[in-house]
Amino acid sequence: MRAFFLCLVSFLWLTVAAALAQTADVLPLTPAEHARQVAAFQQELNAEFRDSTRTPLPRAARKAFTGLSFYRVNYAACVRARFVPDSLAAPFPMQTSTTRRPLYRKYGVLEFMLGGKPRQLTVYQSLDLQQNPEYRDYLFVPFTDRTNGRGSYGGGRYLDLRRGQLRSGQVLLDFNRAYNPYCAYQTGYSCPVPPPENRLGTAVEAGVMSDH
Repeated sequence: MRAFFLCLVSFLWLTVAAALAQTADVLPLTPAEHARQVAAFQQELNAEFRDSTRTPLPRAARKAFTGLSFYRVNYAACVRARFVPDSLAAPFPMQTSTTRRPLYRKYGVLEFMLGGKPRQLTVYQSLDLQQNPEYRDYLFVPFTDRTNGRGSYGGGRYLDLRRGQLRSGQVLLDFNRAYNPYCAYQTGYSCPVPPPENRLGTAVEAGVMSDH
């Protein structure tokens, strides 16, 4: 009987440990760890812009480029969001800055607190990227907020997620990783326009700023 009890306790502990491991990625980070992660993101993004094979900058602007403009690291803009999946949404043509209309589908909704109020953003999945093994798990969160045209790019900004970041119905949503579409730097790109449902009624002072 005692052996059975010990086995049961061990099983329950392993179950709890597994659950904790699954949610570890969405627990709040310490300010210091968060600042390190944001700094790494900024360095990686600046490296991309310096790389002539990946940069969206026009040739004339590349020599003068010293780094993107970022808001100060905003710990309050890193929030835990509840993910509500949507497996029934039909594909739709996403509006872009050109006549191109790539097919996306609604993947789900993120519910979170920001600026003292409940907010939500829709998460989308590109049907084109699903054909590419490297980006098959890529999720897209375009959004606008009250900084657009007043510190950040007027056309809105983007957040990227991977399906593996969704753990136990939660995800850590960090607006310090918000970046501009390529259209912010050079004409000729076809950039998705954030849908009206992804308009945040607050100023998100985090992430990449506008250079203008």
